[in-house]
Amino acid sequence: MSAYRKGLPERPHRLLALPLNDKGYPIPWFVDTLDDGTRDFRIMDGRKWRAAVQSRPRLCWMCGQPMGANVTFVAGPMCGINRTSAEPPCHHDCATYAAMACPFLTLPKAVRRMGGLPAELVEKIDQPVHENLVVGGTAITRNPGVAMLWTCRDYKVQRVHNGYIIRMGEPSKVEWYAEGRRATREEVDESIRTGLPALQSIADEEGGEARASLSACIDRMQAFLPVAVAP
Repeated sequence: MSAYRKGLPERPHRLLALPLNDKGYPIPWFVDTLDDGTRDFRIMDGRKWRAAVQSRPRLCWMCGQPMGANVTFVAGPMCGINRTSAEPPCHHDCATYAAMACPFLTLPKAVRRMGGLPAELVEKIDQPVHENLVVGGTAITRNPGVAMLWTCRDYKVQRVHNGYIIRMGEPSKVEWYAEGRRATREEVDESIRTGLPALQSIADEEGGEARASLSACIDRMQAFLPVAVAP
């Protein structure tokens, strides 16, 4: 049995029951178990996706336990702009732990690995899901360099042309992390600057209404950015 990895933050109590992988990281509840018994952080279990959003109360994506009235999404800033997420939300402390401990979220130069995945999953979607659940929308596969914690009271699952997406509710709080700590306004601005071309390209393909909607969404997002610190 692996020991908890040195240097990681203290685990919230709900995550203490999660098994550890061979590198000492907790294996989130959503991670699927493949036919050979292995568990790959990149592959989420479609049955658990459905359970997370359909159960009452809804279940935390990280620990699998019931949540209260407030839920927190872990996402990049582009998700904040269009208010959509591929993944269900978490308890706030579980989400904060993910933002501070997940290698992909804490290492800005980390890239999403696709090597070694089952061929049918690689061909199907960027965010592999077992059990015939397809996350819809258009994935932006880059590492945004910052993690956004979007806390709200409600969300809706929406069917789109290529699967399902989650519409995040109006936030009561938005927090930002980079490299396992609170992100600066400059880091968040840079992530938005480098991520917007992907959203703008999609809007350009869809036409004038989509471009106007994106512009309005960008303006709306300004209220939730961290306060800039004067030099």
